[in-house]
Order: sequence, then structure tokens, then C-alpha cells
Amino acid sequence: MNINIDYQSRIPIYEQIVSEIEKLVALDILSPGSQIPSIRDLACNLSVNPNTVKKAYDILEQLNVIISKSTKGTFIVDDVTKVKNKKIDDTINVINNKIKELQKIGLNKKDILNKLNL
Repeated sequence: MNINIDYQSRIPIYEQIVSEIEKLVALDILSPGSQIPSIRDLACNLSVNPNTVKKAYDILEQLNVIISKSTKGTFIVDDVTKVKNKKIDDTINVINNKIKELQKIGLNKKDILNKLNL
């Protein structure tokens, strides 16, 4: 599992971990039912405090992205439809905000679409 963390970012590391795992699930890189690294292993791989990874995993569990099975490990949930839909909605919101910014500086929708080659 390849998680990219920007250690210089103002976004907390645990939030970056949550976002990265959600992205990997949405892209089918992490498939339903697949096991993810233990808290200790991921913390070691990312060179972060295990409490940071624990916080990310707790959030992912609350969001129904992962499930912990005692003595067996942590796994991606079987139904990832909600995860994919959330990631799509989040991305659409970012795009809409960027379009609004472009409109504020004078571009209309037609100009934006032309510049995007759509």
C-alpha cells in the first residue's frame, strides 16, 4: 500500500492518511475485503507516531471504510460504494469551487470548457 504524505503540509497527517486510503479504495487499488497494514507497521513505514495512524484508522472505521477484526487485522469493508460516492462528491465540490473562482476572475462557463478541452 503506497500512501503519500506531505510532511510539510498544514493538513494533519492523520487526515492525509484518511484521504489517501479513501482514494486507494475509490480507485480499486485497495479492494473490498483486502487487509491493510497494522497500525504499528504503517506508522513505521510512514515514520509517524502510531497514535497518528490509530486516529486515522478510528476515523476510517467510523466512516465505514475499514473494519477491525480482533486477532485477524484490519480490512477494507465489503461494500465500498459509499466510499466511492463520497470521493466523487468531494472531487466534484473541489471542481465546482475552482469553477467559481475562475468565474470571479471573468471567465464564463463556455471559456472554462474551452480551456479544459471538453
